[in-house]
Amino acid sequence: MTDAAQQMREGGCRCDKIRFRVPWPPLMTMACHCTGCRHMTGGPYSLSAMFAGDSFDVTAGEPVIGGLHGGEVDHMFCPDCMSWVFTRVMGGAFVNLRSPMLDDTSGTQPFIESYTSEKLAWVTTPAQHSFEKFPELDDYTKAMTEFGSRA
Repeated sequence: MTDAAQQMREGGCRCDKIRFRVPWPPLMTMACHCTGCRHMTGGPYSLSAMFAGDSFDVTAGEPVIGGLHGGEVDHMFCPDCMSWVFTRVMGGAFVNLRSPMLDDTSGTQPFIESYTSEKLAWVTTPAQHSFEKFPELDDYTKAMTEFGSRA
């Protein structure tokens, strides 16, 4: 498969008991500075790549819900190493994969960053768009269109 839209990438959690496959490229790449993401990653922000929920495939293992769950967001973890692997958003319509979990992390630098209102003062990212909270739907749509049109 030479078409970029049909390329697949794989990855897994720290202990590799959870494995997954996603089509590449993603819909968007992001950094979230919210306090919750910082607490769950133990870092200054969480990094993710967004995919349509039906394009994300867990190929090994059974992730468990941790962090936030129910309603619009389910944080999914490996039950063995407790790595935060991905988040199901909007009832599973989208998956925000923790992009550092990919075997090949090229092209994963964040295009947008959210919750800059909670970011640590000394942190910077190469994101091209910044939002004080989560972007409104129109802003997400515009950013995804811009991200997808990059050559």
